[in-house]
Amino acid sequence: MKGSDVVREADGGVSERRFLKPFSGKAVSPPPVWLMRQAGRYLPEYRQVRAEAGSFLKLCYTPRLAAEVTLQPIRRFGFDAAILFSDILVVPDALGQTVRFEEGEGPRLDPIQTLADLDRLALSNTETKFSLVCETVERLRRELPRETALIGFCGAPWTVATYVAEGRGSSDQSAARQWAYRDPDGFQRLIALLTDASIEYLSGQVRAGADALQIFDSWAGSLAEDQFQRWVIAPTAKIVREVRARHPDVPIIGFPRGSAALLDSYLEGTGVDGVSCDTSCPLGLMQETARKGRVVQGNLDPLLLAAGGEALDKRVDDIRDAMTGLPFVFNLGHGIVPHTPPENVARLVERLRRSR
Repeated sequence: MKGSDVVREADGGVSERRFLKPFSGKAVSPPPVWLMRQAGRYLPEYRQVRAEAGSFLKLCYTPRLAAEVTLQPIRRFGFDAAILFSDILVVPDALGQTVRFEEGEGPRLDPIQTLADLDRLALSNTETKFSLVCETVERLRRELPRETALIGFCGAPWTVATYVAEGRGSSDQSAARQWAYRDPDGFQRLIALLTDASIEYLSGQVRAGADALQIFDSWAGSLAEDQFQRWVIAPTAKIVREVRARHPDVPIIGFPRGSAALLDSYLEGTGVDGVSCDTSCPLGLMQETARKGRVVQGNLDPLLLAAGGEALDKRVDDIRDAMTGLPFVFNLGHGIVPHTPPENVARLVERLRRSR
């Protein structure tokens, strides 16, 4: 894969990045801030680049353009971290599944629902497309301000598998859940392939210059407890273990959306360094988790960010005050929604950083 190990400076570079300080056990005030989906359709400059690209996947695989949309919110708002602009479905696309994005309808894939279908996918297919994403990471590390951390990411195997099996997003992830019940050994083959591909993908991003990694498990909350252990915790633990063996100093953050009731099991079972909490996760649980030494991110409601006003100000203050003195990174409970006014994002950042 393209890219060699980035030299991590002893001082003046990585050590200046406020986003990374909570991962070394330091509470930072005001807390570092970045927002999930901070590059996206709510920004007019993003829409211009998206139109230039012509298709969403072309945007993901064109390093010049993907780097540009990653940098746009950093220029506007001065977030403490940039997150690579890409998509969780790059992994199945690179493995050989047909993936396309249809305007107004979201992703469409040729479903993989049998072992014969699964034989069409192969880890050996991924080199070219993974290398393009890593080229974007290399470009970003050169162009980002020295003090801005760079986050790489992938989708968790379970969440990616729900799209692979269904052929699209769904409200209940029924195709993947039924395959897992009907033929757990066969479904395990899919999860194992996605896990191995994710390890290589994330490792490549770190070699190219990513400072930290996030694993998005957006549909973790759809599983029963016993299924959660097998399809969420176990594959995530393998990713963490293998990536950490290669890159021991790079923090890994998990995002098991909708799984607050199983958060302790997730943290203990996966070994992640930090956890993103969704909007439904109580602040008390976030505090308890942070007091145990895990970095916590979250959990402002993205719809409140879109609404703005005094209610936004109050909730920003409440979250910040509750997490003061703890290893915490301010974020949303999920991604920015497209109709969010950019001025509300600026208001959030200004409010969070204002001395009180």
